[in-house]
Amino acid sequence: MSIEELNDEMVRSMCIGAAFTDYVGKISSLDFHRKEDLLVTASEDDSIRLYDIANAKLLKTTYHKKHGADRICFTHHPSCIICSSRYNIESTSESLHYISMYDNRCLRYFKGHKERIVSLCMSPVNDSFMSGSLDHSVRIWDLRVNACQGILRLRGRPTVAFDQQGLVFAVAMEGGAIKLFDSRSYDKGPFDTFFVGGDTAEVCDIKFSNDGKSMLLTTTNNNIYVLDAYGGDKVEIRSTPQQLLFNAAAIIFFFCLRPGAHCT
Repeated sequence: MSIEELNDEMVRSMCIGAAFTDYVGKISSLDFHRKEDLLVTASEDDSIRLYDIANAKLLKTTYHKKHGADRICFTHHPSCIICSSRYNIESTSESLHYISMYDNRCLRYFKGHKERIVSLCMSPVNDSFMSGSLDHSVRIWDLRVNACQGILRLRGRPTVAFDQQGLVFAVAMEGGAIKLFDSRSYDKGPFDTFFVGGDTAEVCDIKFSNDGKSMLLTTTNNNIYVLDAYGGDKVEIRSTPQQLLFNAAAIIFFFCLRPGAHCT
């Protein structure tokens, strides 16, 4: 598959499909459901919002004042999400929550991280999920048990992502390094490492395309990259993203601007 350069002209040619303006504060993170036309967001007012993106409709809003709502992702069930804490992490170690949006009930707490979680992703094939924290660790979990299933100690702010087959996961770390691990034998270390050449900024978010051949990532110095997942070759555009994702077609992206909650 050839990779086309994402330049200003291409971005300007894209159309706004829907604009959700029910909230005027900052959105911390967002996630699409893999199969349903659903979008979930976590906001700085400690709210979680569930949207029907096919009909541009807000379905539900829940509030989580005790721990806050920071990073968020869907599980396989369209009514269940994983959310990281914004508050009380050091005192309770309850850094992650498995939540039912149907009845706003916490199904399980996950303890382990000592500092804020900055990256979160669900395996596309089983009940495993990963979290990356400012405590310089990546932890691997299973929805069915409270205990951490594995841990990687890394330098800097880690950002994590599974590929669409659940066979490989990527970890971006300080210095622009991206390490690829076999999810079945991650304890043996990465099988490949490449660098986002010339850019040493921390990575905010990283996603694989559906065919597994490309990765999309954003950095703290406001760059967006599309990378060849096999060799690390890149094309670059500049924007002001907070979080950016491939949608189900793997050719359209969704981004949320830093200054507020206008999502496009």
